[in-house]
Formats: sequence, structure tokens, C-alpha cells
Amino acid sequence: MEKFRRLFYLTSAWGSGLCLITMTLLILAQIVARMIDVVIPSSEDFAGWILSATIFFGLAYTFNNGGHIRVTIVLNRLSAKHRHIAEYINLAIGLLISGYLAYYTAFTVYESLVFGEVTDTYLAVPLWMIQLPMAIGSSCLFLAIIDSLCLMITGRTPSYISSEDELSIEGEG
Repeated sequence: MEKFRRLFYLTSAWGSGLCLITMTLLILAQIVARMIDVVIPSSEDFAGWILSATIFFGLAYTFNNGGHIRVTIVLNRLSAKHRHIAEYINLAIGLLISGYLAYYTAFTVYESLVFGEVTDTYLAVPLWMIQLPMAIGSSCLFLAIIDSLCLMITGRTPSYISSEDELSIEGEG
């Protein structure tokens, strides 16, 4: 199970990284094209869509590694028992929010597919293709929060807490 967990989070990170590289190459191509008086149609739109994919694909990996902004200054001042309770509450709220986000981004993709919606840019691209990375990334974040909650229920420490604790110790030294 641990091997699958690592693969899941690494896939999230790689998806985000590949999108970032793709966006960089697209922007560089656009710069070079402008230098030789060539226009790449809708390149700004594609760069924006790829940026969105970069962000959403990276959510699960970032969460797992403690990279999301949290109020650890308050959590670190709580007793172990109270912090444990606060972490359960945080994960429950995060689960509700990410579940809501995952459901509605997936539903939006479904509606765009059913109604055949396309972008209103120079190049008409099926809208579901642009929305799909958001749905996948949101779903991965939802699964990451479920994973952390399951770890806490079984008495283990989720990775994001271990990462935050390491950063707190480094910051004190």
C-alpha cells in the first residue's frame, strides 16, 4: 500500500511538473514566433489553461508534503491531545471542501461534454478538455485528504504533519 501511495503522490507531482514545462515551452515558442513576426493562435489561452492544470495536478503532492498554508503557529502551541483533535477537525473540514470541489468540477466537465460546449477563443476547443485537469486534480486532493484521515484513524502520523514538524524544528534552530 505504501508503494501505491508514493506512486499516487509522485504521479500528481509529475503531472504538475510536465504541465509547467509544457507551459514554459509554449511561452518560449510564442516569444520566438513574435520575433520572426509569426502568431501562434490562442497561445495565451493555452498557457492559462496549462497553468490551471499545473496548479490542480500539484494539489495532492503539495498537501502530502505539508506545502499548503496552514496556521501551524496555533497548532504547535496546543497540547498533543488538543492538536490531535484539531487535526481531525481540519481534515474533516478539508474533506468536505475538497469533496464539494471534486464533485462540482467533475459535474462541470460532464455538463460541458453533454452540451458540447467549446471555448470562446480564436480556436474552439471542447471545454471539457480544459476543465478535466481541474476535476482530476480536485479528486486527487480529495483522495489525499482521505488518505491522511485514514492514517490518523489508524494511529499513524500523516506526512504533512511530519513535514510541518520538521520545518518547525528547523525554524527554531
